[in-house]
Amino acid sequence: MAYESTKIHIAMFIVQAIYSGMALLSKASISSGLNPFIFVVYRQAFATLALLPLTYFFERKNAPKLSYTLIWKTFITSLIGITICLNMYYHALAHTSATFAAASTNLIPAITFVIALILRMERMYVKELHSWVKLIGSIVSVSGALVFAFVKGPTMNFMTWYVSNDEVASTAHQSSSKGEFVKGPVMMFSASILWSCWSIMQAPIMKEYPAKLSLITLQCFFSLIQSIVAAIAMDRNLSSWKLGWDVNLISVAYCGVVVTAFTYWLQLWSIEKRGPVFNAMFTPLALIITAIVSTFVWKETLYLGSVCGAMLLAGGLYCVLWGKSKEIDGKISEQKLEEVETTLDSIKTQE
Repeated sequence: MAYESTKIHIAMFIVQAIYSGMALLSKASISSGLNPFIFVVYRQAFATLALLPLTYFFERKNAPKLSYTLIWKTFITSLIGITICLNMYYHALAHTSATFAAASTNLIPAITFVIALILRMERMYVKELHSWVKLIGSIVSVSGALVFAFVKGPTMNFMTWYVSNDEVASTAHQSSSKGEFVKGPVMMFSASILWSCWSIMQAPIMKEYPAKLSLITLQCFFSLIQSIVAAIAMDRNLSSWKLGWDVNLISVAYCGVVVTAFTYWLQLWSIEKRGPVFNAMFTPLALIITAIVSTFVWKETLYLGSVCGAMLLAGGLYCVLWGKSKEIDGKISEQKLEEVETTLDSIKTQE
């Protein structure tokens, strides 16, 4: 039992390390000049090619037939939650840091809860503590992200042996110029909102089409077609599409194969073993790993405001997850109680 628990914790650490690598490599690739529209095309191409053989091997016999209505639903969800979302994410990376990109993913559980509450997919139980904790956690998460993005404060110069004051001043000046200070965070928040919408839209689609691997492969394929159309419309220069043996090739292959295919399976396995709440609780690790690597390797300036914002964001996330966990436990207890009452009623009827 202890060995199984250790394996799950290691798997979750690997997943978040992979997501951290995604933010770091993507930032390096976009900063080197690769068009974000073209980046998404190559990422989705690698993802589709990686998922196709897995889908054929595991679900070729069990996948149900697709209806025309379901195909259109899948197409729309791919457009909103993958194509537009990824294009916003990678355009935002050109105007912000890899650390902030990793921080923004912590907003997704809180944003998802708020949207689900508005759509009445989630309920607010006024008399229940866990409902208030979820609501307060969502507010704290959003506040933490805003603090992280817009409140700088003093520079944390604990690495003066590595980063010179001139480099820090130059970096701060560049990041605050040309409106990038606002543009990057706004686009990143928008991407997080779209991803949350995508997550919510998956629930009804999964009920119609339970073959998860086939569904995600189809969405990646649709996203590939949509991304090609968008990239051609935005950049018709053939030289922009060239990939050499450099960070661009490594980044798109990593994001397409490792992030989409490998982490998908690891997360499915962990959810099966411990549930979705356990899986989501490891999300802040990606922010911590990204911040450490960016600070030491890429000399990214670390501000006191960013650190405080990250702490608020992570704290709010755990409040949301704790509240959701208690709600699930309560529902399970109610179901068990109803089952016991039903059993007792049936026994009395037989008597």
